Amino acid sequence: MKAFTVDRYGKKESLRATEVPEPVLREDEVLIEVHATGVNLLDSKIRSGEFKLILPYRTPFVLGHDVAGVVVRVGARVRQFKPGDEVYSRPDDFRIGTFAEFVAVKEDSVALKPRNLSMEEAASIPLVGLTAWQALVEKAQLKKGQKVFIQAGSGGVGTFAIQLAKHLGATVATTTSTGNVAWVKDLGADVVVDYKKEAFEKALSGYDVVLNSQDGKTLEKSLGVLQAGGQLISISGPPDLAFAEKINAPWVVKQVMRALSFGTRRKAKQLNVGYAFLFMQASGSQLRQITPLIESGAIRPVIDKVFPFEATNEALAYVESGRAKGKVVIKVR
Repeated sequence: MKAFTVDRYGKKESLRATEVPEPVLREDEVLIEVHATGVNLLDSKIRSGEFKLILPYRTPFVLGHDVAGVVVRVGARVRQFKPGDEVYSRPDDFRIGTFAEFVAVKEDSVALKPRNLSMEEAASIPLVGLTAWQALVEKAQLKKGQKVFIQAGSGGVGTFAIQLAKHLGATVATTTSTGNVAWVKDLGADVVVDYKKEAFEKALSGYDVVLNSQDGKTLEKSLGVLQAGGQLISISGPPDLAFAEKINAPWVVKQVMRALSFGTRRKAKQLNVGYAFLFMQASGSQLRQITPLIESGAIRPVIDKVFPFEATNEALAYVESGRAKGKVVIKVR
């Protein structure tokens, strides 16, 4: 099958278009014919080697974390799906590989595709949808009437998280550039800080939750917009000891993560706020909870561009440019 592989780690390394064997199907997996796949900053960070400490993939490997497509075969222990089912998923770590014509995914990580979405729209949802769900619903337990600051409102995670937070009844603040202010308000943002004109740390205060997706300087400023007892959940690091223990990291890796997050944890403690690192996990059951929100219109997919399969490297470069409004998708079939 055709696929795009990471042959060497590096920021300037291109993915290689090549032929690889179809994935070997395990008893608890379904083989999905890939119709479309989403492109995420996570793909770029894995290719550049930024996450080797957490995800030590052995090269060469097929990249890609979002899939929408059709089940073509099922493993012996699979009970929820059958050939012909239209599905979507974020495959598990170490079983990624959606920049390909076929991918094998654990049954527990798959859900039936929302009926009202095209394959391209469905492929834009899993990683960002699960990230927002796990941050706001699972970790933050965001409640009606609370205030949440979601950074980078026009990005892939931001566009989904704004809509989810509004559905949960929260007051939502976000940052974006001048040209996108009205656009993110239309998604549901109540307070929009144009970062080209104003510093968010001066404009915002008394928030219950911050979803951080930016760099360390932004994270430190974000701790200050929380009220006492509030919590900051970061999807861009630094990883903390709780995360290291969750993934059963070796002792040395635990000490590295403890050191990386020491300054952030100390500042959070001084301000009497919480800090947690989130590395999103695959979950078919959570996708099944997201699906009715999409089918009811409470959350809509936001796609900037759709690239053809052969332009996978160009799609990745576009995501890395930071210019995308919402998600970038690759049409495979």
